[in-house]
Amino acid sequence: MRKLGILLGGALTLAACAQRTPPPVDLTNPLMAPGFLAQASSANQFELQSAQLALQSSQNAAVRNFANTLITDHTMMGQQVGAAAAAARLAPPPMTLLPADQAMLDQLRSAGTGYSFDQAFQQDQIQAHQQGIALMQNYSTGGDVPALRTVAAQAIPVMQRHLAMAQSLVVTPPPPPPPPPPPPPPVRRSGERG
Repeated sequence: MRKLGILLGGALTLAACAQRTPPPVDLTNPLMAPGFLAQASSANQFELQSAQLALQSSQNAAVRNFANTLITDHTMMGQQVGAAAAAARLAPPPMTLLPADQAMLDQLRSAGTGYSFDQAFQQDQIQAHQQGIALMQNYSTGGDVPALRTVAAQAIPVMQRHLAMAQSLVVTPPPPPPPPPPPPPPVRRSGERG
C-alpha cells in the first residue's frame, strides 16, 4: 500500500510539473503570436533591407522614390508591431530574416544594378506584398492576441498601397546605344580628280 502511495504521489508531482511546462513555441503557425511576430518581422526586415539595396543599386527615380516610401512606412510598421507586442507582454519580434526572405534578398543582391536590378526588385516587391497582405489579413481576423490583430488590420491598407505602387512601377530597359557615326569622307589629295 505504501508503494502505491509513493507511486501516486510521484505521478501527481510529474503531472503538476508537466502542466507548468509551457508548450513549445511554434514559429510556423502565423495565427499564434510567436509565429506571426517571426513572420511579420522577417517580412518587414526584407522590405527595409531590399529598399536600402534599391537606393544603392538603382538609378530609376521611381524605384528610388518607392524604396524611400518603403523605408519610412516599414520602419513605422515595425515600431507599431513592437509596441503592440510589448503591450501584450510578449517578447519583442526577432529582427532576423527567415530562410525564404533571406533567399529572396540574396537573389536580389545578385541581380546586379540598373535595369536587371529594377526588374527583380519590382517582382520581389509584388510577391512580398501579396504574401504580407495575406499574413496580415489572416492574423487580423483569426490571430490570438487582440493588440496584434489591431496592428495587423492597420497595416493592410498601407501594404495594399505599396502593392499598387510596385505593380505600377515603370521599369524599362535602357535605350539601345546610338549607331556609330558614319565614316568620314575620303580625304582628297591635291591634283586628284574626283
